[in-house]
Amino acid sequence: MKKTKSRKQLCSAAIMVFLLVALDQLTKYLAVLKLKMSGKGVFELIPGVFELRYLENQSAAFGMDLLSIIQRIFHFSYWDNNPMAFLRAKMIFFSVITIAVVILLCLWYCKIPHSKRFGLLNVVVILFIAGAIGNLLDRIINNYVVDFFYFCLINFPIFNVADIYVTVAAFMFIILGLFYYKEDDFSVIFPDRKHEN
Repeated sequence: MKKTKSRKQLCSAAIMVFLLVALDQLTKYLAVLKLKMSGKGVFELIPGVFELRYLENQSAAFGMDLLSIIQRIFHFSYWDNNPMAFLRAKMIFFSVITIAVVILLCLWYCKIPHSKRFGLLNVVVILFIAGAIGNLLDRIINNYVVDFFYFCLINFPIFNVADIYVTVAAFMFIILGLFYYKEDDFSVIFPDRKHEN
């Protein structure tokens, strides 16, 4: 039987998202303070393996985004001649998409039962929401996302705490979907209309 979430449980989830976002923003603030403002830019933690490297990311994950791809193909002259306008367009595009995704995730979270069976799925959605909001705040405030973790050994793209939330959530979701949850579990969250009638 589906156990819907109480207002108290929804408030607890909101507080958890707030704390996760606050942690992400704190680490970005420290990166700006200790790496950018100090002029160092780079701080080696494990020489040749892992370092803190300041980066202002104006794209999406791995430096790619839909608008940049479109611009590379079609070369719109207005955006070629007005790079700041192109940057603002990208940030608006990212922000609108992210807000829509966060709203959908919140609606989905409300549908997930509050039970031991769905505990991990609830955590997954909270991590997705926190990661999305963390990077959204950067785009709204700065027009770029602050990244600073860098695995130089494998030249992995530079990332941040919000990216970790999203990556962990995506990995957990795939594992849960493949090995833990069954079709019947998802039908509890998204009941078929036939079963509702």
